[in-house]
Amino acid sequence: MTMKRLFFLAALLCLMAACSKRGPQFTVEGTIAEAEDTMLYLEHLTLAEGIVAVDSAKLDETGDFCLRGPRPSNPEFYRLRIGDQVINLSFDSTETVTVRARLPQMALGYEVEGSGNCDTIRLLALKLDTLRRAVDRVADDRSLTLAEREAQIDELLKQYKADVKLRYIQNRYGKASSYYAMFQTVGGQMIFDPVSDPSDVTWFTALATSWDELYPMSQRTQNLQNIAMQGRRNTRRHVVEINMDDEKVSETGIIDMGFPDKTGAERRLSSLKGQVVLLDFTAYSLKGSQERILALRQLYDKYHARGLEIYQVSLDPDEHYWKTMSEQLPWVCVWNREGLENDIVLIYNLNQLPTWFLIDRSNTLVGRMELMGDLEKEIGKLL
Repeated sequence: MTMKRLFFLAALLCLMAACSKRGPQFTVEGTIAEAEDTMLYLEHLTLAEGIVAVDSAKLDETGDFCLRGPRPSNPEFYRLRIGDQVINLSFDSTETVTVRARLPQMALGYEVEGSGNCDTIRLLALKLDTLRRAVDRVADDRSLTLAEREAQIDELLKQYKADVKLRYIQNRYGKASSYYAMFQTVGGQMIFDPVSDPSDVTWFTALATSWDELYPMSQRTQNLQNIAMQGRRNTRRHVVEINMDDEKVSETGIIDMGFPDKTGAERRLSSLKGQVVLLDFTAYSLKGSQERILALRQLYDKYHARGLEIYQVSLDPDEHYWKTMSEQLPWVCVWNREGLENDIVLIYNLNQLPTWFLIDRSNTLVGRMELMGDLEKEIGKLL
């Protein structure tokens, strides 16, 4: 065997050993056109250390590149950067993502394949750029008074948040793209306010709970939990969301909530763990409410001793009326003072009242019931 061949084999073995030590990796590859002789950086956007360089490459006339990084244990955020042009990405496994772009419009004119999260982040970046341009136009319009400019900008932000919630976040609380969306900024300020806006706190709470279910020990989960906890303290509001679509409820653990009961004490849904729980959204002012309450009373009397509990959330607008109507009911009755205006109506997909959900003894959401007969049958299965 020649010395050249021995040297080649030794180098190959060294390379294989180095790759083995690096462990599982993700890959981002592709082409950045018109970027000859520029440096392309892959950077990790960490919570603890800020921006950390992961890999880099000097681009030639082809613009081809292949960069790698260690597989993260939970969804993490990265960016490709040339100068001040950046492409935001997310990785959570050893996937390979392909990016094609062209300078100088790399940040907004790129294409991405191999990751649904990365493509959603691309769409959110385009949407955010449109918002920023609209905000700048209003801010620069001196035909408007300061109050008029502020009002129009507030309306632009309100519309943006409503659209992003519905199209990109709802029912996708555990996705990296949803996390990314909730931390977008305009003018250095977060669009979603986790400090003082009760509606936005609702959505941060949804993300925090979903991430806790999927990635319980990650820094990003802890970050979301801290943000949501502080937001709830500031707004003194307790909210809940369920990760579900229009046709079925995802079989995931519940997201906790707490509302005041008839005595004013907070009653939390999670405190009922170990029992089969009927989570019921209703309003006592609805037509036919008394007949339905009677049917629920029969169910409760029949199955309570075997472990059935009812957690009934009233959306009645009048607190006194709710207290009067619920005073003699034996189950947990709580009141959501925001009623139909609460985000909870949207997130739970409450297309009608009453609507109820069934939770098993392990605090797992089992399903959404529409017929009382079906409900009793399902309760019997779980007890």
